[in-house]
Amino acid sequence: MKNKYVITAVTVILGLGLMFATSKVFHKDTRDSIKVGFVYNADTATAYTQNFFRARTELENTFGDKVEIFEKFNLGEVDSVCEEAMEYFIEEGCELIFAISYGHGNICKKMAQKHPDVQFCHLTGDLATTEPILPNYHAAMGTIHEGRYVCGIIAGMKLQEMILQGKIRRNQAKVGYVAAFNYAEVISGYTAFFLGVQSIVPESQMIVRYTNTWSNHIIEKKTAEKLIEEGCVIISQHSDTAGPATACEEASVKKGKTVFSVGYNQSMTDVAPTTSLVSCRINWTPYMLGATEALLNGKKIESVVKSPYKGCDSAAGFDKGWIEIVGLNQHILPKGTIEEMEKNIKLFKNDSLTVFKGNYVGVNPFNENDIWDLRTPFPECAERSAPSFCYVLRDVIEVRE
Repeated sequence: MKNKYVITAVTVILGLGLMFATSKVFHKDTRDSIKVGFVYNADTATAYTQNFFRARTELENTFGDKVEIFEKFNLGEVDSVCEEAMEYFIEEGCELIFAISYGHGNICKKMAQKHPDVQFCHLTGDLATTEPILPNYHAAMGTIHEGRYVCGIIAGMKLQEMILQGKIRRNQAKVGYVAAFNYAEVISGYTAFFLGVQSIVPESQMIVRYTNTWSNHIIEKKTAEKLIEEGCVIISQHSDTAGPATACEEASVKKGKTVFSVGYNQSMTDVAPTTSLVSCRINWTPYMLGATEALLNGKKIESVVKSPYKGCDSAAGFDKGWIEIVGLNQHILPKGTIEEMEKNIKLFKNDSLTVFKGNYVGVNPFNENDIWDLRTPFPECAERSAPSFCYVLRDVIEVRE
């Protein structure tokens, strides 16, 4: 009987110890609140920054007093300026820092090495899979090529309508693209848009012009005006202002030209009510909420946002609400456009649609010996969140200086 009581006591003690140990394992780093810092290259006057600020506001609304937010605007992409801002956040006790511009990558990684107890999330970044690989340096990107492809389909539907109505001939099915920089992300974006257009109007062609700036209304507008002069009847963009949409609206209303626009990051219907067809954007809310929730509960960020990659990199598209179609101007959309759009979004959600494929040959503008025949589909975002398609399609896309 005595041994029975001893065994029972030992069992109880071991059970309590196991419960305590389990509690320590799963709740070791849980906390009641955290401080979060935001490094912005511009301010909310730009659609790009406003898009991130929307997610930051939703983060604050979701977690309330569990989150204290610190932020610095208009820092540009100067490493020393961004470093000073991040050091300030860390001195104030921030454990999570979001950097929102591609140009913040190197300084963000440098700071992650210097402060291993702080989690750095570089949004639109491409350094998470390059050495040194750090457990506290994270990258994330929405699969925006999906959104651009769908916008291309909508543009193609409009082109087809113009052809059927006799407003343009098939050999005039020309689209223009206001592109910021000659980066893989931009090339991937305009190619995805164009392939969406071509899925509806195979005769279409594209002219691309670079602005070499992310956010300059005057330059972007003038670039769009040049493309319109060159015969483009639809203008899209990978740039941050409403300049291209404004150019299209003025060309249509004041000069009587047939031209429409497709925007980015924001609806353009307020500045181009008669010519703006649609826009797309990345919705950063799911990632920001997931990263914050992870830190509050002592978990790895990628385990909460459900990253498809092995490392500290995350991506998602229409399937998880990371990509959004906005500013649908139903007053000027052709009949059947919504149905075609919804059909293709469903294909993306089911992982049944590959963008970069077809009877095309692409040439890397940085290495003419690097050629991709798209009869072998290119697996965009298969290994990292940042776009990597970097080939200009021969004969159908022309880049002009």
